[in-house]
Amino acid sequence: MSERLAEAERGQLPLWMPVALGVGITAWFVLPGPAAWGAVLLVGLAVALAGLMLPWGTRTARAITIAGLLVMLGCALIWWRAERVAAPVLARPVVAAFEARVERVEPLPARELVRLTLRPDAAARLPPLVRVNIAQGDLPAGVVPDSRLALRARLMPPPSAALPGAYDFARTAWFQGIGATGRGFAPIRVVAPGDPGDAALRSTLTDHIVSRVDGSEGGIAAAFVTGDRGAIEAADAEAMRRSGLAHLLSISGLHVTAVVVGTMTLVLKLLALFPPLAIRVRLPVVAAGAGATAALAYTWLSGADVPTVRSCIAALLVLAALSIGREAITLRLIATGALLVLLALPESLAGPSFQLSFAAVTAIVALHEHPRVRRWFLKRDEAPWRRLGRNLASLLLTGLVVEAALMPIGLYHFHKAGLYGALANIVAIPLTTFVTMPLEALALALDLIGLGAPAWWAVERSLALLLWIARTVAAAPGSVASLPAMPDGAFALMVVGGLWIALWRTALRRWGILPFAVGAVWALATPAPDLLVTGDGRHMALATPDGGMAILRDRAGDYVRSTLGEGGGVEGALPPLSEQPGVKCSADLCIATRETGGRRWTIVATRSGYALPWAELIAACRRADIVVSDRRLPDGCTPRWLKLDRTMLARTGGVAISLANGRVTTVRQGGRHPWEVPQTVAPPRPPYRDRRVGRKGTISDAAR
Repeated sequence: MSERLAEAERGQLPLWMPVALGVGITAWFVLPGPAAWGAVLLVGLAVALAGLMLPWGTRTARAITIAGLLVMLGCALIWWRAERVAAPVLARPVVAAFEARVERVEPLPARELVRLTLRPDAAARLPPLVRVNIAQGDLPAGVVPDSRLALRARLMPPPSAALPGAYDFARTAWFQGIGATGRGFAPIRVVAPGDPGDAALRSTLTDHIVSRVDGSEGGIAAAFVTGDRGAIEAADAEAMRRSGLAHLLSISGLHVTAVVVGTMTLVLKLLALFPPLAIRVRLPVVAAGAGATAALAYTWLSGADVPTVRSCIAALLVLAALSIGREAITLRLIATGALLVLLALPESLAGPSFQLSFAAVTAIVALHEHPRVRRWFLKRDEAPWRRLGRNLASLLLTGLVVEAALMPIGLYHFHKAGLYGALANIVAIPLTTFVTMPLEALALALDLIGLGAPAWWAVERSLALLLWIARTVAAAPGSVASLPAMPDGAFALMVVGGLWIALWRTALRRWGILPFAVGAVWALATPAPDLLVTGDGRHMALATPDGGMAILRDRAGDYVRSTLGEGGGVEGALPPLSEQPGVKCSADLCIATRETGGRRWTIVATRSGYALPWAELIAACRRADIVVSDRRLPDGCTPRWLKLDRTMLARTGGVAISLANGRVTTVRQGGRHPWEVPQTVAPPRPPYRDRRVGRKGTISDAAR
């Protein structure tokens, strides 16, 4: 039976090679430590040996053996990669004065900041690589890569996820080698000038584009060429995300494809003007070579970020297939690209960028490889209006399938997904590919002779239309679906179901609907948490009777509010906790009561740094079920159920609590990944100064 299935799907079996490699990588990320990782290696070896025990001439035996070996390879590869990039991490927040060499300069004009990646001198006793944000006005002129700076900065260790399911910057920073982040202060002195090298061209080009096109339109125009998105206003970037158009801002397959196709078309048309050359030379091969050169140059110019490198690899594979006369865009090509990327950068599997890009292109190719779909949209001799309708139907169907493929990924990583992205992309993708990017290339070329102004005006108008689409779609009622943190198991089931449907070709593929549906129902049925507490204990959000979330500290920043809202599956502003019914607050403490799960819950949370009367604090703790604080509470503070103070949160990280069933989910669960237990370094502590509190906190206002 298994051999008949393997024979029927023999053309699809190679597509599962990157999946098997990804299983090993995923197991390393999900499982807690070396003992579990070693068990994965042994299980992979056992599977491979089991395959060897079967008759080797069968496809089933070879598939089982190769799958086991690839699972082993994936787990071993990411383990080795994590150890290879190991670097010390800052042990504690510090304010340090040091000298450093500039590694990278990233202007963020929309935020009036410049982000610097620095390599401090060894004498500073800081991590080998730190990243700081500096106000534009505080940064002296002439700061380029390889410059040496003397500066003072407040640094902190890369933060882990603030809440369960939130973005884990500590993991990302580990693989980038960044051991601390923070804010630099004036005065900043250039000790020695640097050699900008390649970065000078990117920076100059970005500045030139932004100078020719104002506002977010200029930021998007720069993003299309150099990948620099720093000039895009935060509100417009959010509108692009909510409308499902954010992928246009990251240089990936769409942009690289446009550059390659444009280059090939131009080269073919020019060479065809010389008949002797056209007769003696295979012009498509020459054009493919020019397209490959353009793809490599574009990747270098844009900074060679991971999504761009992936797209460049895929483009080179397509061009190679075209050159040897093979079908260019197939699932085998996508599988080969995914395999190469995972072998080179196995950590990229855990990021949304890899998942979104490969899910989108896999869904598109799998859809159009389906025999029935291929027959529906096959080119034929028909009236122009019917051809136009068929093409529009093809675009709409493709957009809907892509949105269905990307929605679980968006909900898992960002807790929200655009619902009208398919409709928005029907207009936005052709507009970007066939209007904006060619006009921008023309404008840059005409600028060489000082005649680019009309083309830049057209670029600005096209980008204004793109932003209008994004803002209109983002503002439409029900444009965004929001969910609280999705269980890992639900996401895994949907991924398995989606891959099963996309990669098989026989009736076997229909079974993929079952795990996908189970995962979707599980995700939708997961209730939002009633209480969210960040890992530092400073911020807390409590569910409100109307389904929203109320925030403890009225002056919390936008990032904190966004993180708490996403964690609770709430779209929109978070009102102050002090204004909610059943809540009493003083300037230093809040006491909230909630009826849920058949009982009455009392929650006490501190919200200032001032000392509280000891006796009153102990009495409040004893009356409470849960106590939350960013300070270490005395041992006498004993709530009836849970005490989340600095000591406890240092072990658990951020916490999400469902009061109805008493379920507590924590960020830290005893894992031994390198970024969870890193080697640390820190400069000496400054001499102790007696810092007296200006006033004492109060509890009585809240207790009354």
